Amino acid sequence: MPLLRKGTKQGNHQVIMKEDWKPGTMIYPLPAVLVSCGSTEEEYNILTVAWTGTICSNPPMCYISVRPERHSYDIIKRNMEFVINLTTEDMAFATDWCGVRSGKDYNKFKEMNLTPGKAKAVSAPIIEESPLCIECRVKEIVSLGSHDMFIADVLNVKADKKYMNTETGKFELSDANPLVYLHGGYYGMGKRIGKFGWSVEKKKK
Repeated sequence: MPLLRKGTKQGNHQVIMKEDWKPGTMIYPLPAVLVSCGSTEEEYNILTVAWTGTICSNPPMCYISVRPERHSYDIIKRNMEFVINLTTEDMAFATDWCGVRSGKDYNKFKEMNLTPGKAKAVSAPIIEESPLCIECRVKEIVSLGSHDMFIADVLNVKADKKYMNTETGKFELSDANPLVYLHGGYYGMGKRIGKFGWSVEKKKK
């Protein structure tokens, strides 16, 4: 069935009108995460990152892209470790604030009433309020332009037990109301539409 959108009509089909833009980063939505770093309490800092994602399933690997002028950049480069802390709707204010204030001027944990916790595999702290904390060790740093990409191995994941479904054993991250970033704005996830593979799933008789 053809998509019906505003445009010109051509036969029985609606022609979708598009325009060309200059090259840009328009891959949205993205997770708005808090990256924690530092090996001592005096060094601890938090950086808000949306340029992040999975790059390999086995072995588990991910990345964050950071501007070299950011305060956290040198901390991460020096220690070669960081933690990706997923955020929730309740953490939206802290997520934005940590992205527009510098760790040079503020203790972000104290200012946002966030709790540094002990990670299992890295020296960087986790954020206790996060539903999922991904402990990472940097494998490679790639200079790309405005940002450097920190390619990392995932060493451990800490999950909040309250989101574990005791009947199925599944981690219900959606119950935490994850926060996403969409072209300058923060949003909740909205309703579930389907699950992986549902488009080819055989209907139950």
